[in-house]
Amino acid sequence: MLTLLLIVLAIAGLLVVMRREAGAPAAIAVLGVLGLVGLLFDAEVIGVLLLIGAAAVAVAGLPALRRKWLTPRLFATFKKVAPKVSATERTALEAGSVSWDGELFSGKPQWEKLLAFKDDGLRDDEKAFLANQCVKAAGMCNAWDIAQERADLPQQLWDFLKQEGFFGMIIPKEYGGLGFSAKAQSMVLQKLSVNETLMVTVGVPNSLGPGELLLKYGTQEQKDHYLPRLSDGREIPCFGLTGPRAGSDATSLPDTGVVCKQTINGEEVLGLRLNFEKRWITLAPIATVVGLAFRLFDPEKLLGDEEDRGITLALIPRDTDGMEIGRRHHPIGSPFMNGPIIGKDVFVPLDTIIGGPDMIGQGWRMLVECLSIGRCITLPSGATGTARYALGWSGGFTRVRRQFNVPVAEMEGVQEPLARMAALAYISQATVYQTANMIDHGEKPAVPSAILKSQLTEFQRVLLSDAMDVHGGKAVTLGPRNYLGIGYSANPVAITVEGANIMTRNLMIFGQGAIRCHPYVLEELAAKDANDMKAFDKAFFGHAGLIFGNAARAFTLGFGIGKASVPFDGPAATYAQDIARLSAGFGLCADAAMASLGSALKKREMISARLGDVLSNLYLASMVLKQWQAGSKVEGEEALLHYSCRFLLQRAEQAFVEIFDNLPNRALGKTLNAVVMPTGRRWNKPHDDLARDIAKRVSTHSALRTKLLENTWDADDGEQRNPLARYNALLVDYDRAEAIYRTVNKAYAKGELPQTALHPEARVEAGLEKGLVSAEDAEFMRTFEAEVLEMLTVDDFAYDAFAKNKSTLINHNEKSATASRQPEQEEENVK
Repeated sequence: MLTLLLIVLAIAGLLVVMRREAGAPAAIAVLGVLGLVGLLFDAEVIGVLLLIGAAAVAVAGLPALRRKWLTPRLFATFKKVAPKVSATERTALEAGSVSWDGELFSGKPQWEKLLAFKDDGLRDDEKAFLANQCVKAAGMCNAWDIAQERADLPQQLWDFLKQEGFFGMIIPKEYGGLGFSAKAQSMVLQKLSVNETLMVTVGVPNSLGPGELLLKYGTQEQKDHYLPRLSDGREIPCFGLTGPRAGSDATSLPDTGVVCKQTINGEEVLGLRLNFEKRWITLAPIATVVGLAFRLFDPEKLLGDEEDRGITLALIPRDTDGMEIGRRHHPIGSPFMNGPIIGKDVFVPLDTIIGGPDMIGQGWRMLVECLSIGRCITLPSGATGTARYALGWSGGFTRVRRQFNVPVAEMEGVQEPLARMAALAYISQATVYQTANMIDHGEKPAVPSAILKSQLTEFQRVLLSDAMDVHGGKAVTLGPRNYLGIGYSANPVAITVEGANIMTRNLMIFGQGAIRCHPYVLEELAAKDANDMKAFDKAFFGHAGLIFGNAARAFTLGFGIGKASVPFDGPAATYAQDIARLSAGFGLCADAAMASLGSALKKREMISARLGDVLSNLYLASMVLKQWQAGSKVEGEEALLHYSCRFLLQRAEQAFVEIFDNLPNRALGKTLNAVVMPTGRRWNKPHDDLARDIAKRVSTHSALRTKLLENTWDADDGEQRNPLARYNALLVDYDRAEAIYRTVNKAYAKGELPQTALHPEARVEAGLEKGLVSAEDAEFMRTFEAEVLEMLTVDDFAYDAFAKNKSTLINHNEKSATASRQPEQEEENVK
């Protein structure tokens, strides 16, 4: 009995030590004391075993002892098996900052650090811009007109964007820009997402492009010249990075610059001769100044002893000799300006290099550091804005569209996608806002930028697909009335650009985070490179303690023992505690994958992707909880919180299961499963009751719908009609209309109205004659039904409207044409 008790106490004591990462002395104390107890009270066997364990821990765990025999061997092995980090990879790893993503990697997230990012809201000028300039810009857009009639934004809209400084949101006021915060920039792009071409046109100059690069790295002369001109639209910028052979792998640039001298106006000038071919460059067809990335060589060593000077960035005026620019690509579903740029023997002086000669070879670092912020804002904000509009349109349409005498929003087959859309919109809003708030506090989130870009644009794909499904024929029939179809077809653009989602998910999120965000891996690699055994010993055994700590935390929390302390109350507390549990499991699995696969993990992209999925879902759930904690709540929002968190945590657990099932070392996979999920999975998909409740609220005039649709163009006050405003107006009156629908439909079912009264309008008129409907209600329904019918109506066109070459048009109903072809057809049949 004593033996069993000592074993239990030893296990419990070690779990406490491991969970607290108390170190070798604490473990030695636990084993030593229990060993002595065993020897003193006639349990000699277990006592001796416990003392042997204490001695083993001392030899391997106490720094003074292990550094004499164990650390040198481990260090030698580590130097052989540790993955090699290239210069470009190291640049990417060192770019940006680590914040909440690092806490999740640690396995013991300190929630106070996340909540410490206070939200000061928007400035008055930012609010005014959203309420006025953004509304006016949105009101100038019709998707059909822009995509099919113009293949461009209207001229008056271009003029307005330049006049009001839309292209200078990130440029400080001292240079004529708006100097907006990251939150305000995100909000602007969300509001402009009513039209994807408008959002991209405004978003790109405020993301990766000359503006941001000049702000961070430009010479004072470059800033003084270009920033005011970029702010007021005198200069339209583009940035040439990708090409036929360099897309996601931007470091493989085949475009070159060669340092040389050329005589200009009788004077010898030191500069660069550039040869390049760029593709998929947004705003290139109309750009007046081109940012360019290329590989610089100095074969004559005019600048120094090095020949290969590395990736360099320059800023080149459009009219530079040798540059071909102006042709367009045709992006799927959206006519935003995008095209190729080709340069043959383009000579430019050295002062065109962004930052001047001092920044030669620093281009990759410059790009990565800019991307770490831009990818957090532009496309994630566009996806979030799209989510707001798609949800608003879909909720309104499904409420006024009736089938089988009921709104389709009352059908569970429609309620399921409506609830999913609401949750994805809610998650997206929280994530992009809270991450932008971190940026406003000085963070440069590198790993979260990959999470936001890939996850929120994938959400956008699901949202738009769901919206198309619930709209049916209304959305698949293109025309001026179709507010959804063109945006749906353009969605692959967001999936593909700024790092294709396949690459981002499979390589970047975990691949970068495993080193950049891990508490010890970067230190271990640095110790290896410096051949510093003492630094390696500290980092390696700190790492070992973290592994044991995460194992203990995941295992005990899996049984509900010692729940994590979290600064949340109410419904958020349970989710925060489980994020902490899964964070410990994630940290353990990350270390297990890196240890068992080593450098081969780079090629095991599916495992890396699933580890990234765990991290992504924990990050998104954390942002939802932060938003819930910080913001005001409305009626029905708690149901959406539950749906969203359960949706994300279920996805995280699913990713864990797939990791366990696919690790090459099957024993390791089973062990991790037992440690991380000792009682099995906790989270199922959100319950149907939640879906029904949420779907009803987002398809009616409710506080929850109003909150989810904040920061949209929701007034019918623009040059173009606003479908969202029209749906909102119908929903305000819907309860009154529904009562009248019920009255006349019930009377019709009883035979009290003529059987020919098949349409709602006819039943209302018949009900008026029968005295079932008042004259006031009948007049109300005439107006209401006319607006409903207008919102359900789709466009049609002349027979020859879509044939660009009218000479190829076939008149299928012309009898003479049919008769003239018949003998030829009979002869062909005989043959």
